[in-house]
Amino acid sequence: MKIAILSSGSGWHVRDLVRAADALGHRAEPVDFRRVTASLPNATSLDAYDAVIVRTMPPGSLEQVVFRMDVLHQLEAAGRRVLNPPRALEICVDKYLASARLDAAGLPTPATIVCQDAESAMTAFETLGGDIVVKPLFGSEGRGMVRVSDAEIAWRTFRTLERLQTVLYVQKFIHHPGWDLRAFVLNGCVRGAMRRYARKDWRTNVAQGGRAEKITLTPEEEALALAASKAVGTIAAGIDLLPRPEGGYVVLEVNAVPGWRSLAPTTGIDVAAEIVRSLPIK
Repeated sequence: MKIAILSSGSGWHVRDLVRAADALGHRAEPVDFRRVTASLPNATSLDAYDAVIVRTMPPGSLEQVVFRMDVLHQLEAAGRRVLNPPRALEICVDKYLASARLDAAGLPTPATIVCQDAESAMTAFETLGGDIVVKPLFGSEGRGMVRVSDAEIAWRTFRTLERLQTVLYVQKFIHHPGWDLRAFVLNGCVRGAMRRYARKDWRTNVAQGGRAEKITLTPEEEALALAASKAVGTIAAGIDLLPRPEGGYVVLEVNAVPGWRSLAPTTGIDVAAEIVRSLPIK
């Protein structure tokens, strides 16, 4: 099997997928998403590959990003395996749309208000109890998030973001014990999980300095992770579950391009190999 790994370079995850594919008797090659082309009748520069793994979406204009997604839809319609499916990628890259899908499926998510101006955001700040997390609509690994519990700082933050013409995505801060759970879901099964502890911060992302330990999910935790993955249509996903003070969890995020640089050594799972094995040719 010949696999294209769509990315913007040959970072650690790309190299790990190439290694795993080679060990399993396949051939994987990094392909720069920015160099992908398409033509009609139905043809793309990725037609030589049996399967495609989307590893990163390089920054680009709205037109460029939409075109890249168009190509993925075209490949999927032609019967090629695309991981994750284009629609799942579109949903998960947009925090609001992903949260809306989770909410529609009846899954617990943090109280969220999304608006486009500072005045509305200040109303959201008060409605959500004056202790909130402001997140970029698009983003991962905890980057760009800020916790705000002071009204003056909130106003300055919202005004700055308004001038940048960004969407103001505001969530109620959930007081937690300093840890959350990350479950790795693949083809409808939880393949591994870890508990991530914050390090001198409220964010538990290992990329932000947190530490991780291997765990086995309870049946309830596993069911929630699988339901979250199903709600957004992912084949491979990193599901973040945050404990609530009153008990149970909220689904904090579904990552459709999950990293495993911490997950693999923590759980002992060869995640790259598991992903390659999940790519049978249609």
